[in-house]
Amino acid sequence: MGNGNRSHEPDTVDTRWLGAVMHAAFFLLLGGALARFLLRHPGEPRTPWIIALCVVLALLHLMGPKAGDDSSPRLARRPAVWLAPVTVVWMVLVVLAPSFAWCAVPLFYTGLRTLPPRAALALVTVLTVFVVAAQVQLAGRFDPNLVLAPPAVAALATAVFLQGERHTARQRALIDDLIRTRQQLAASERRAGTLAERHRLSIEIHDTLAQGLSSQQMLLQAADRVWDTEPAKARTHVRTAASVAAHNLAEARRFVHDLAPADLTDGGLERALRTLAARESGAHLTVRVHTDDGSRLPHLPDRVQSALLRIAQGALANVREHAGAHSAALTLTVLDDTAVLDISDDGHGFDPDTLPRTPGRGHGLPAMRARLRALGGTLTVESTPGEGTVLSAAVPLETPR
Repeated sequence: MGNGNRSHEPDTVDTRWLGAVMHAAFFLLLGGALARFLLRHPGEPRTPWIIALCVVLALLHLMGPKAGDDSSPRLARRPAVWLAPVTVVWMVLVVLAPSFAWCAVPLFYTGLRTLPPRAALALVTVLTVFVVAAQVQLAGRFDPNLVLAPPAVAALATAVFLQGERHTARQRALIDDLIRTRQQLAASERRAGTLAERHRLSIEIHDTLAQGLSSQQMLLQAADRVWDTEPAKARTHVRTAASVAAHNLAEARRFVHDLAPADLTDGGLERALRTLAARESGAHLTVRVHTDDGSRLPHLPDRVQSALLRIAQGALANVREHAGAHSAALTLTVLDDTAVLDISDDGHGFDPDTLPRTPGRGHGLPAMRARLRALGGTLTVESTPGEGTVLSAAVPLETPR
C-alpha cells in the first residue's frame, strides 16, 4: 500500500504548486487593485470601507483550503461555506471599486477545484457577470469586446480545467488499477510459492521419511519374527532400524531448511551412493555402485547431486518393496554436458505404460520426473515383466565458458 500512496505524490505536488501560484496571484491582484484605488481615489469616504473589505477578504482567503492539503483547518474542510462569504465580500468590493474585478480569476480556479461541477459552474457564471459589469463601468461606455471577452475567457478556462480534472481522474483510476493488479500478482506469487514449498516438502518426505519409516517397519517386523528363536539376529535388525531412524532424523533436519541430503555432507555423490548402497543391502538384496572405470568423477553442482541421490533413494525403495529383486546396481556416468544415473534391478519388472497409481503410495516416478524437470533433465523407464527394470535419470550440465 506504501507504493500506492507514493503513486499519487507527483499529482499532489503539481496540485500544490498550482494552488500556491493561484494563492500568490490572488494577493497580487488584490494588492494591485487596492494600490490603484488609493492612487486614483485618495481621501474618499469609501476608502476606509475599501481597505477594511480588502483586509477581510485577505483573511478569509488565508482561512481557505490549501491545494493538495486535506488537513487544512476551520472553513477549509467546508469549501462551500467558505466560498460564500469570500464571494459576497468580493462582490461588495467590485460594486464599490470595479478595479477589484480581476480578483475573480483565482476565485474561478478555487471554485472549480473545491465545489461540485454544477455549483462551480454557477459560481463562475456569477463571477463572470460581475467582471463584465465592472469592465463596462470602468470603460464608461458600452464595448462589445468587454462584454464578450470575459465570458469567452471564462468558458475556455473552465473547459481546460474540467478536461484536466477528467484526465487526472482517469490517470488516478489507471494507477489504482495497476496497484491492485500488482497486489493481486504478489498475492498469486505468494500462493504459488506456498504451493511449491508444499510440493517440495511432500516429495522430500516421500523420498526420505516415508522410505525410512518403511525400512524401519520391515526391520522391526523381521526382528519380531525371530525374537525368540534368533535373538542375535533380532538385535541386529533392531540396531539397523535404530541406524535408519538416526539417518532419517538428520534428513528431516536438513530438508526443512532446504539443505543437501545428509549423505552429501560427508563427501560427493559417489560416496553418498556407496553409503546408500551399503544401507540398502541386506539378506535379500545386494546393491552395487559402478562409476566410469573407477576414475575420479568431476564435481557436480549441489542441486544435481541432491536430485540424483534422492532419485536413487526413491528407486531403491521401490526395488526393495515392489520388485522382488535379489540385486540392484547404481551406475553413475558423467559426460561433458550430462550426468546420467542408471538404477537397474533383476526383479519381476512391470509394464510402464499400464502401471496403475496405487492409492496411498506417495509420489514415486512422478516425484522423480518433477525433480528432473526442475533441472531440465529427463527420466527414462525401461522394464518388461519378468526381466527387471532400468531407470535412467539424465541431467544436463552447464558448459563452462
